[in-house]
Amino acid sequence: MINEFREKDKIEEHLLVTQVSQGVTSAGAPYLSIVLQDKSGTIDGKLWDVKPEQVKVIEAGKIMLVSGEVLKYRNALQLRIHDAIPVNEAIDINEFVESTDVPIEKLQKIIYGAIDTIEDEIYQGIVKQIFSEYDQEFFEFPAASRNHHDFHGGLATHVASMLTYAQFIIQHNPWLNSDLLIAGILLHDFGKIYELSGPVLTEYTLKGRLIGHISIMNSMIYEIAKRNGWENYEQTVLLTHLILAHHGEYEFGSPILPMVAEAEILNLIDNLDARLNMLEKMLESTDPQTFSPRIFSLENRSFYRSK
Repeated sequence: MINEFREKDKIEEHLLVTQVSQGVTSAGAPYLSIVLQDKSGTIDGKLWDVKPEQVKVIEAGKIMLVSGEVLKYRNALQLRIHDAIPVNEAIDINEFVESTDVPIEKLQKIIYGAIDTIEDEIYQGIVKQIFSEYDQEFFEFPAASRNHHDFHGGLATHVASMLTYAQFIIQHNPWLNSDLLIAGILLHDFGKIYELSGPVLTEYTLKGRLIGHISIMNSMIYEIAKRNGWENYEQTVLLTHLILAHHGEYEFGSPILPMVAEAEILNLIDNLDARLNMLEKMLESTDPQTFSPRIFSLENRSFYRSK
C-alpha cells in the first residue's frame, strides 16, 4: 500500500494510473511523470528514458503492475519507476480508490440527525427535498479533485465534520440562527455532485468549469424554493446568501462577501476543516522531526512534524 512506502523501498505493486504527462530532460531524453494511486493514497513517479511502447500503454485510468524504487525528493516520497506493465486480468477499479475512513452509517446518522434538528419549515423543506433527490451521490462524491477530502465519501465526511464544529459553536453562541447555519453547512458544497465527475479519476466537468458549484447550488435552491412558493421569503434569501458567500473572498470564487453572522461562521468552519484535512494528510506522510513539502494550498508553507 502506498501509505506504507518508505524511502529506499523496492516495490512491485498493482497501482492505478491517475495522471500521465510527457517531458524531455535538458539532455533531450524523454520521460513520463505519472501519478499513481491505491486505496491508501497517491504518489508521484518518474519513468526516465521512456520507450515509445511504454508511452502507448501507460494511460490514466489503467491499472498497472508497477516496479520501482521509493526515493525522497524535496521532502516528499516519489517513485523512480523501472517498469509499468498493463494488467490484463479483470480488477475492479474501485479497489484502487481512496475512501473515507468514517463508516457510511455514522455519516448518515450525523447528517440526517442534523436535518431533523432544523425547525424552520422552509430551511428544512429545501434541505430535505435536495437530499431526497441526490442523497446517493452526496455520500459517494469527493469534496474536491485534490487538496482536501479528495476521496470517495469525502463530501459527506467534510460536511459531517463541519456539523460537529457547528454544534460546539452554537452551544457557546446561542444567539446564532442554528437552523440557517446547519442548512448552509448541509448544502454549501452540494453543487459538487455536478461540478466533479465522481469519486474515480475525479475531474472537473464542463458544467463545473464553466459554472462552478456555487452557482449550481444557487440555482438548485431557487428551483426548490420556487416549486414550493418560497422564492421571495427571507429564509430563501439568507440560505442563498450563505451559499454564495461561503468561500469568503472574491478571489476564492464567492460573488459576494459574508454579510450575516452565519455566513461568516460557515466560511470559517469550511476553511478550518479543509485546512485540517490537508495538514493531516501531509503530516501522515512526513517523517517525525522533519519538514513536510511545501503545501501550495496553505500559502506554500512547509510544516514541521514533531516526534
